[in-house]
Amino acid sequence: QVQLVESGGGLVQAGGSLRLSCADSGRTFSSYAIGWFRQAPGKEREFVAAITWTYSNTKYADSVKGRFTISRDVSKSTVDLQMNSLKPEDTAVYYCAADIVPRRSVVVTSTRFWNFWGQGTQVTVSS
Repeated sequence: QVQLVESGGGLVQAGGSLRLSCADSGRTFSSYAIGWFRQAPGKEREFVAAITWTYSNTKYADSVKGRFTISRDVSKSTVDLQMNSLKPEDTAVYYCAADIVPRRSVVVTSTRFWNFWGQGTQVTVSS
């Protein structure tokens, strides 16, 4: 079973960078698309970025396109989210999750298609 743990959050000034990492302590990480989502106070959880299990497809929310990059290292069982040019509106708790369907070839963005949520990591961007 997939068990995901996020790390790398913190406090950064606007314009700065952070790198988040999602690690899997289970055994089948490589068979699932992995996504990053975020939830700001008082708002619903929203899709940020995801990468398919074959690395071939990535997808980004319009709000982060060109600033964030998602990548995966199967040998390390990690999926990283490099966040550059951070803005105060990027402040949120960031979660990683695995697609509920293994080996899906496309990225789905609705949270109802994702499971095995990690505990989240706080990202705070000061202005």
